[in-house]
Amino acid sequence: MRIFASKNKYKEPMNTNPMNIRDVKKMRLERHWSQEQLADMSGLSIRTIQRIENGGNAGLESLKALAAVFDTTIKDSDKNVEIEQMRKEEAYIQNLKGFYKMLALAICSLVVFLIIAIVESDSEGWSLFFYMLITWGVFLGIYAINYFDFFGEAWKQKIIDKKFKKKE
Repeated sequence: MRIFASKNKYKEPMNTNPMNIRDVKKMRLERHWSQEQLADMSGLSIRTIQRIENGGNAGLESLKALAAVFDTTIKDSDKNVEIEQMRKEEAYIQNLKGFYKMLALAICSLVVFLIIAIVESDSEGWSLFFYMLITWGVFLGIYAINYFDFFGEAWKQKIIDKKFKKKE
């Protein structure tokens, strides 16, 4: 789609989706441009392009120049938000690993108690197995409830939409 500015000239419509400053390299590579070509088109130095692509800070004028070249708006990402997100992701992975380790330990111990119950084949062995099964179930349930967000924002939004918004 082209917008005609005069009889012989036209310009492409501006991309209204802002791209994150961290995506400059991706946008450059999609267009098959070298860093030198981007530097020439934007009026920035190659070193500035390299610094921005490697996660460095960019000044307002540099952002404006890149936005003009890519015909879009470019927003600078907040590094603190990115760092906080990475911490949340790492904590989630650590909790998941802890849960899997606890689950493996539970399965191994339950197998041992099951073997004891089968070999002994008396009610005391089976009752010990069932007590261990219930205990591990409680521990795993408590762990899962404490560390995993079963009723997070997505669930909350789904319930609100279902209850208060019209169905389309």
